[in-house]
Parts: sequence; structure tokens; C-alpha cells
Amino acid sequence: MPILRPVTAGLLLSAALLVFGRPESGLAEATGNPLKLTSGLYVDPGSAAAAYVRRHPEDTAIATKIAGQPSARWFGSWSGDVTTGVTAYTTAADKADKLPVLVTDNLPGRQCGIGGGAASDAAYRTWIAGVSAGIGTRPAVVVLEPDALARLDCYPAPEWDGRIALLKYAVGVFAAKNPNTWVYLDAGTVTSGDAKEIARRLRLADVGKVRGFALNTANYFTTEQSVARGTEILQALGGGAHYVVDTSRNGNGSDGSSCNPPARKLGAPPSTATSPVDLQLWLRTPGESDGPCGLTPTLPTRTFSPLLAHHLITGT
Repeated sequence: MPILRPVTAGLLLSAALLVFGRPESGLAEATGNPLKLTSGLYVDPGSAAAAYVRRHPEDTAIATKIAGQPSARWFGSWSGDVTTGVTAYTTAADKADKLPVLVTDNLPGRQCGIGGGAASDAAYRTWIAGVSAGIGTRPAVVVLEPDALARLDCYPAPEWDGRIALLKYAVGVFAAKNPNTWVYLDAGTVTSGDAKEIARRLRLADVGKVRGFALNTANYFTTEQSVARGTEILQALGGGAHYVVDTSRNGNGSDGSSCNPPARKLGAPPSTATSPVDLQLWLRTPGESDGPCGLTPTLPTRTFSPLLAHHLITGT
């Protein structure tokens, strides 16, 4: 693989053609369709919102509008033995005849060196193989490593190849081992730079071996904005791919902040969508904190807050 270096927008398409040749008309995908193997998306009884409702059954708004909706479970360095955890999660969903959604968030250093993640490249490969083993042949949806491609520029150019290689490894494992899993490489948001450059990075990470890409993960941009962005990326890829959009908190769109901003609102409930959008998903459980910022300046990431939840329910 050629060494990745930042390139200007004017050179993106020609660079992509030199590396890949002409865009292909179609991309590969899992041999099985997890939507056809299940009766709907899985409502995670282990979500932070569900745990809150068990402690506060009187809060019917959160119970019905958030805890009762399907949302993704994130897996990372905090997850303990990941094979055990993923096996339990996907087995419970399979027994309920539902489709679980997983988000992996464990690249070394995670996004822009914020810390956490696997201790080394080798540890990440072992970890992601454990996620794959935990899913096996059960139906699942997996979104790989939010912001890993979109914020690659945070790292020195000599490190780009290594990070792309880890994503390629993950894609290869799922493509080979999980026939009933739709995998989507995270492709950032509508503000993640030039769509042609994101498409170039997706190709370098072997997006052609999996279902497609994900947009707006844990962010606030409207579905319409994300679909327009998805169309641009698809055009740059040459078509054939599919994508999912996170609608969990995009009912009022974005105010430019991605960290617990005020006056945001729940988006459309999780559902199938019109091709090439496979699914509208809640990749972040509404009410979970983005970190110590915004409306909850002391609340750690992924901690559930009824304050945040009710702001999203009311849109104020």
C-alpha cells in the first residue's frame, strides 16, 4: 500500500484513480441479509437508559421515548472480555429474533489521541477478532470506529498507513467470519472535509468488502444533510455501497457543537430506510453524555443523564 499523505482537494480524484483504477460499479457485502433473518431491531435491556427506568419507573417519558427504542451498544477498552460480552449481547438478541447494533471504539489512542483504546496494534487485532468471534453467524450490524477515518488528519502522516491497516484488518475479519453481519465503516459527518477524500480513505480501508459506511455517528446533523453527504460519497465511490445514518439526536439539527449542546431533539426512531440508506439508527443512546461539556459540564462520556434525556424529548 502506498504511504498515505494529506492531499489537496484538487488532487483527490486523480490520486484515487492512480491507487485504485477506475471506480467499480458495485461493492461486495455479507452473503446473508440480517434484516431478513430477524423481526426488527433489538431494544437493548442493558442500556443506560433502561437501567435508569428500572430505578425510576415513574419516568414514563424516558421509558417510552428512549429506553423503549432500539439503540446501539458500544464496545471498547471498558468492555472487559469482549468476546464474552459480544456473545452475550448477540445471543440475547438472537433469542428475541431481533437485530443487534454494535459500535466498536477501540483503535489505539482512539480519535485524535483522546486516550484509551487498545494498548497496541497487535492488541487491537486480537480485540477485533474477539468481537467477530462473539458475533459468529448470528445476525448483527456493526459500525466500525467512529471518526477513525474522518479525523485521520489529527495524526502525523507517517502514522496514517498503520491506522488504515488496522481498519483493513477489521474489515477483513468480519468479511471472512461473519456472513450475516452488515458492517459499516464510520465516515464522519457532513463537516468531515471533502467527500472525495473520505471516499478515498474508505477504499483504502477496503470498504468494498463490507456493506458500506455510517454517517453522523453520535452527532446532530439532520437526516437530509447526511443523505446529501452520503450521495456525494457514493458518487465518489462509483456507487454500489450502502450507508446508515444516526438519527438519535438530530431532530433540531446541529448548532455547530457536538458535545451536549442545548435545544437539540430526538430524531426519527430507528427503522429501515430507502436505498441506498439501509437504516436510520440510534447509534448513541439519547441521554448519554458526550463528555464533561455543554449542558452537563461534569458528566463523563457515556454516562446517562435524565437532564439530557428530557431536553432531547422536549427539544428545548
